[in-house]
Amino acid sequence: MALGRALGRASGGPGAILVGRDTRRSGPMLEAALAAGLASAGTDVVLGGVMPTPAVAELVASDPDLTGGAVISASHNPFPDNGIKIFGPDGFKLPDADEAALEALMESGPPTGGGADRPTGAGIGEVRAWDDAVAEYRARLIARLGLDLSGRRIVVDCAHGATVTAAPDVLAALGADVVPIGVDPDGVNINVDCGSTHLGALQAAVVAEAADLGLAFDGDGDRVLAVDAAGEVVDGDQILAILAIWLKERGELPGPAVVTTTMTNLGFRRAMASEGIEVRWTDVGDRYVLAEMREHGFVLGGEQSGHLINLANGPTGDGLAGGLMLLAALSERGASLAEAAAVMSRMPQRLVSVRVERKEDLPGATEVWDLVQAEERRLGDDGRIVLRASGTEPLVRVMVEAPTSGECERIATVIADAAGRACGLAEGGR
Repeated sequence: MALGRALGRASGGPGAILVGRDTRRSGPMLEAALAAGLASAGTDVVLGGVMPTPAVAELVASDPDLTGGAVISASHNPFPDNGIKIFGPDGFKLPDADEAALEALMESGPPTGGGADRPTGAGIGEVRAWDDAVAEYRARLIARLGLDLSGRRIVVDCAHGATVTAAPDVLAALGADVVPIGVDPDGVNINVDCGSTHLGALQAAVVAEAADLGLAFDGDGDRVLAVDAAGEVVDGDQILAILAIWLKERGELPGPAVVTTTMTNLGFRRAMASEGIEVRWTDVGDRYVLAEMREHGFVLGGEQSGHLINLANGPTGDGLAGGLMLLAALSERGASLAEAAAVMSRMPQRLVSVRVERKEDLPGATEVWDLVQAEERRLGDDGRIVLRASGTEPLVRVMVEAPTSGECERIATVIADAAGRACGLAEGGR
């Protein structure tokens, strides 16, 4: 309610806020509270119901009657978590300064007395449902690429999340023979042993169904990973490489350059270098990728996790749109997913997540950073180490690339153990 009230006060003027959510049990509860806060500040609210995060961003950006959007979702996080993502009138996530201003309004509490900041009677906002919001998003995706998927058998894993409302229908409308899994949300099973964070179910289904490929989304639909016909995983780095080369061939890759994060496999950079495509690196997080893209006029960026952004298609990461672009690239080239993914050779990589009590202690843990520097000196130009605290969970993440898998495992284990000692290893550890 406090966030809704602050957002309503900050938005001001005519127009409405579009609110979407994923399938978590806590979603309707938080939706009601957020809508109440917005309405109490005199702001109209449009409830889109269960819908992918990128659907909210795209519809806000294209509708002048919408002055912003909010998505109630914890994305790929475990079921008990939830969160709220805020989008401006242009469909982009709010910059840090605007988020800080909202937080300040929240902390100031509700206004007292009357006036514009505390409307009453007919001055409060109207709350209404937009039953066809997802249908509008589906129609836009279907029309965008003019894609014909006839003859393709595709397994789609919706993670029991928001893409249940969009992905199977869009792929079927484009002619694909769709095998849906992870499409029975019960309020508590979102992201549980399914979706882009748990690919085993998709791998098994693709092989069992003799499918051409599989696509896996996360809980709110802003990520996509893939599985080829043999059940092999094709991650976000590989998908991004395929798309970058395809767009360059079409003359649709300004630069030509692509933006990604420090977690991206070094094999990606080598693949791009061989194709004459510049790679811009940012800190981990889609907001940093997007900021670099917008500042320098690039259109394509993404993360190894499958968060892919193509500004020619929309203002935020869109798993379903990214999956459709991948299918378009394969169709235009007449290639299988395995053939297309072979453009990039992955260096051995190991990612370890350590559950800790005090992730904020990591920057000052000099013994851990000394260890990182020592291992980096040993690796030289043949590998690298990325150590960081998760932005959304009580985790410290260690990523190591090295010439061999054994060396990756050794270095990752040593650093993870040191980080656990420095930051207080939590129950469950790693």
